[in-house]
Amino acid sequence: MGSSVRELAGATPATRDRYVDLLRVASLATVVLGHWLMAAVTSDGVGNLLAVVPGLQLLTWVLQIMPVFFFVGGFSHALSYRSLLRKRPGGSTDSVYAAFLRARLQRLLRPTMVFVLVWGAAALIVQLLGGGGGLTGVTLRLVTQPLWFIGIYLAMVAFTPPLLKLHGRYGWGAFAALAGAAAAVDVLRFAAGVPYLEFLNFAFVWLAVHQLGFLRADGRIRRPVLLAGGGLAAAAALVALGPYPLSMVGMPGERISNMAPPTLALLCHGIWLVGAVELLRAPGSRLVARPRVWRTVVAANGIAMTAFLWHLTAMLGVYGAMLALDVPLPEPATGAWWAQVPVRIAVAAGVTAALVAVFRTFERPAPAVPGRGAGSGPVAALGVTLTLLGVLGLSMVGYGGLLEGHTALLIAVRVSAPAAVVMVLGGWLLVERAGR
Repeated sequence: MGSSVRELAGATPATRDRYVDLLRVASLATVVLGHWLMAAVTSDGVGNLLAVVPGLQLLTWVLQIMPVFFFVGGFSHALSYRSLLRKRPGGSTDSVYAAFLRARLQRLLRPTMVFVLVWGAAALIVQLLGGGGGLTGVTLRLVTQPLWFIGIYLAMVAFTPPLLKLHGRYGWGAFAALAGAAAAVDVLRFAAGVPYLEFLNFAFVWLAVHQLGFLRADGRIRRPVLLAGGGLAAAAALVALGPYPLSMVGMPGERISNMAPPTLALLCHGIWLVGAVELLRAPGSRLVARPRVWRTVVAANGIAMTAFLWHLTAMLGVYGAMLALDVPLPEPATGAWWAQVPVRIAVAAGVTAALVAVFRTFERPAPAVPGRGAGSGPVAALGVTLTLLGVLGLSMVGYGGLLEGHTALLIAVRVSAPAAVVMVLGGWLLVERAGR
C-alpha cells in the first residue's frame, strides 16, 4: 500500500487542485469524529451528547461539515463530466452520461454494497438466533443511517449534466434559483403551513451547495469573504428570529430539524462554510504541497468511503465490548465520561482501521470510458434513481425487525430492508449495463 501511495502521489499532475482533495478527506474525517463524540451510550441505551449538553450545539456550526463534501463533489463532478465530453470517441451524449454514472457509482457503491450485504447477513443471523435486543437492536437500526449521505450524493451525480448545462448558461443565476426555491419552500412551510413541500428541500438545499462547486471549478468564487460573512449572518438571523433550531444536525425528539428535511438555515450554514474553506485556500494549498502531507491525503482518499461506512460499526462495537466486559460507562458529560473520550475514540479508530484493512479492496475507481450505445442514458437514469431510493430507504428502515417485516415510509411508499437492498442492487446493475 505504501509504495503504491508514493507512486500515486509522485505521479500527481501539477494542474491538480490538491486542496480539494484535502477538503474531501478533512470533511469526512470531521463527520466521523463528530459521530464518535456525540454518541452517549449507557447501559440504558444510546443518547446524544448535544441533547445532554445543549450548549454544545453551537459547535455544529463548525463541525457540521457535510456541505463542504457536497461542494467538493460539485467541483469534481464538473471536471469529470467535462473531461468525458472532451474524450468522447464519437459516442452520444447518452453514452457519456451512462459512463459518467457508472464511474461515479462504482466508487461509491462497491464498498457500499459490501457493507449492506455483510450487515444484512449478520442482522438476519442475529435475529434468527433470537437476538436483536438491547444495544444490538439499536446497532441494527443505527448502522445504516449514514447511508442517507450516499443517497443524496447519488442524486447530485444524477443531476450533474443538466445542472452543469444550466450553470454554463446562467452561472450564479442557477445557484440563485435553487437557493430561492429553498427559501420559497420554507416560507410556504412555516408561514403558510403547506404540508409535504418541505421534502423538496432535500433537493434544493443540497443541489444549491453542489452548484457552488461548479462555480469553484470555473474560478467564479472571487469574494469568499462575502459568502462566509453573508452566510453566517443570515444563518444566525434565521435561528435568532425564525423557527429554526440552533443545532445544524438532527436532534432526538425535536419538532423542527435543520437537517431532515434541510432548511434555509442549513443552506446559509453551507454557504458560510464554503466561504470559510475558500478563505483558507492559500494556506491549505501550501500545506498539501508538502510531499508527506500529500501522500497522507492520497492514502486517505483511497479508503475514505470505506472508513465512513464502517465507523459507526466500530464505535458501537467498542461500546458493546465495554458492556460485555463490565467496563464502567459513566453518565454522559460527567468528568469521568470526558476522561474516557480519548481512549474510546482511539480504540474506535483502531477497529475502523482493521475493518478498512479487510474491506478497502472494494474501494477502487473504475475508468470512465464512454461507448457508443444509443439509449443508454435513460437506462442509466432509471438505474441511479432506483439506487438512490433504495439507499435512502435502507438508511430509514435499518436492519432491525427483519423477521417482523419492519418498514419505513419513503416518500409515499413503505419500504422494507430487503426491498431496499433489491432496489440498490437492481439499480446498480442497470447503471453497469448502460455504462459499459
